[in-house]
Amino acid sequence: MTSAVTLIPAAPPAEAEAHFAAEFTFETDCRDVHDALAQGADFVLLDVRSPALFARGHVPGAINLPHAKIVAAKLLEWPPEMLFVVYCAGPHCNGAARAALRLARLGRPVKIMAGGVTGWLDERFELVGEDFATP
Repeated sequence: MTSAVTLIPAAPPAEAEAHFAAEFTFETDCRDVHDALAQGADFVLLDVRSPALFARGHVPGAINLPHAKIVAAKLLEWPPEMLFVVYCAGPHCNGAARAALRLARLGRPVKIMAGGVTGWLDERFELVGEDFATP
């Protein structure tokens, strides 16, 4: 009996290797971002959600720049080779992909932080903002 999983055969190992290796050029994960921020990040972390959502809670060290507002003039303070890591709410949101596309079209290096805020919280990392302020 063939299942839905095996109905379409897996790619040959060499093709699978190329595919999965390429994914790391487009994405990073919350743990790697967290660890890099603790050591002094060599990238710019952009929260591409709305200012209201950013204010409620965001990754410490992130800069708020909604994806629709990403234009060349807003990027002038960083050198052209600076890597941008973008995130949005999580896997159910395409804001990070929209931001990554805009940055790439502007000739900027970019990666998405897989999982976004949802992934960050799943890793039990803290957010900062209005909803996370200590009394």
